[in-house]
Amino acid sequence: MRILGIEASCDETAAAIVENGVKILSSVVASSSQMHAASGGVIPEVAARQQVVSILPVVDKALVNAKCQMTNVDSVAITIGPGLIGSLLVGVETAKVLALIFKKPIIPVNHLVAHLYANWLGGGSHIPKFPALALVVSGGHTDLVLMKDHGNLKWIGGTRDDAAGEAFDKCARIIGLPYPGGPAISAKAEGYLNQKPKSLNLFPRPMIHNDNFDWSFSGLKTSVLKYFKTHEDIEKGQIAAEIQEAIVDVLVKKTLRAAGIFKPRSLLLAGGVAANLRLREKFELEIRNLKLDIVFNVPPPSLCTDNAAYISSYAFFNQKPSSLGQIFARPELTIVGQP
Repeated sequence: MRILGIEASCDETAAAIVENGVKILSSVVASSSQMHAASGGVIPEVAARQQVVSILPVVDKALVNAKCQMTNVDSVAITIGPGLIGSLLVGVETAKVLALIFKKPIIPVNHLVAHLYANWLGGGSHIPKFPALALVVSGGHTDLVLMKDHGNLKWIGGTRDDAAGEAFDKCARIIGLPYPGGPAISAKAEGYLNQKPKSLNLFPRPMIHNDNFDWSFSGLKTSVLKYFKTHEDIEKGQIAAEIQEAIVDVLVKKTLRAAGIFKPRSLLLAGGVAANLRLREKFELEIRNLKLDIVFNVPPPSLCTDNAAYISSYAFFNQKPSSLGQIFARPELTIVGQP
């Protein structure tokens, strides 16, 4: 089964053709992130206008790269949220027109849950096993869920204020690094980490010892701001490494605590922040140290950030085609922003 996926929830315009949920036939992404770098973040109206410009060329290129036509596609999968409403509308209206003209069913996709399906792409022995514990960590979300099966998710915990990716972006801005902040902090920290510093304990690890699976990153931003105002001569590589380590520590510690309780067969990492190499390294290190009997699944960096391949994969494993009139109905999942 071939599914055309369309993703337009923020500043990426993406389309992909995926076969049977695991084989990527094509994946095309047009990003407007450089445009938003000048303003230090995404401006919704600007993002939506760029989606209008990019959406049809991106879909066309995905079809060409997959060497197929719309007549060879079995269904259209489209992100319906969460995301920026203007950008989402561009994607949804495009999907509706394609479905109407070519008489294809539409599969509405929850963008947040779909991030997890980057772990299914590629096929082979790495396919996650259920039950799986999954951490979705991105610019807008930090959520921990227990995935009992496709379409059967239980929300365990999440951020009470800012997402981890937002903390990276805002902290980067404080210390004078460019947007997007996650890659900028990671790159700046790399040289300092290569010096093998003894400890990285400059900033607090919010809620790390709390008896729950929630996070909070707003206090960390405040701590970074106060410290940087009085220590502007500090090496940026050092402060970047300190920020990164504080965020990574609390994500890894609380996720693996949940793994010890729920005993999943697989641990899934997904979302834009999953591309952070230090986060990946720390998970692998701590899993070995704790001798956890668990398979750690993490997508390649190119599939962590927004793309349409995981939209198609999600749609294959959670096929609930909708009529055009039902397109805004959310998928029936227990995780939609609230526990």
